[in-house]
Amino acid sequence: VDARIIEVRPFRVQDELARGKIVVIAGYQGVSYKKEVTTLGRGGSDTTAVAMAAALDAEYCEICSDVDGVYSADPRVVSAAGRIGTLSYEETQEMAEAGAKVLNAQAVEFAKEKGIAIYARATEGPLPGPDPSSDGTVVRRSPPRMPGTVVGVASEKDIVMLEGDGAPSEVLTLLAERSVPGKQLHVFGDRTTVVISRENLHDEDKLRQALSTRLGKTARLIDGLGAVSVVGAGINATYENVRAGTATLAGLGITPAALATSSFRITWMVPRDRTADVLPALHARFMESRRPLLPSE
Repeated sequence: VDARIIEVRPFRVQDELARGKIVVIAGYQGVSYKKEVTTLGRGGSDTTAVAMAAALDAEYCEICSDVDGVYSADPRVVSAAGRIGTLSYEETQEMAEAGAKVLNAQAVEFAKEKGIAIYARATEGPLPGPDPSSDGTVVRRSPPRMPGTVVGVASEKDIVMLEGDGAPSEVLTLLAERSVPGKQLHVFGDRTTVVISRENLHDEDKLRQALSTRLGKTARLIDGLGAVSVVGAGINATYENVRAGTATLAGLGITPAALATSSFRITWMVPRDRTADVLPALHARFMESRRPLLPSE
């Protein structure tokens, strides 16, 4: 249910294109070396499209849906959200991993490796013109933007944190045996913390039972959390964005349960029932005010 593309053999497609035909291909599926039908998992259709574009040496790949691109936040939660004209591969991947319903992260990774631009636009929109970002979102390398600019905010409402006080290998072995993927892993001495999306917990009751049986009181699941993130290239070059976001949460009376960063993302773990409050507040702070966040003297 979660196969990976190893190679693409587009010979038949190339033959039909050479004959002037329009080729329609079923996405999401493939064939193993043993001739077994395999599926690519969530977002497999996006991955298929990008893989075919790469195999055919295309300059770009269009991903069409019922929305006209990637937005700075979920418009259903943040009324001020606007469409983003250009995104880097990394920013798009981070938005997807942070919970935004955007292009599939694996598909974007494939495009990044092959250097293919992705145009995300509405199905009924026009074909790419001189400025493709005018009618969709273009995902490519190094969009023209000042480093440190927040381009979007995203949230995931159902997060579980696993904390273990024993040997990290015991916690990770148990999760591997139960095929539980973690979003973030932190190991410091004998303390192991793993952030897990509940949608990836296919049998939570059995996981809890296994934790109790094998690890006892040295491991526990912390529930009731959601994750809210801001994304942008270079946003952690200083601590100003972290400080500004944390101050915004404090203004809402929220002390985050945890904080994690990458080169492109800052994520705060907050009470699950407050994610809908935090998302528009962070969007207003970073996207609507556009105040420059420069290091304090």
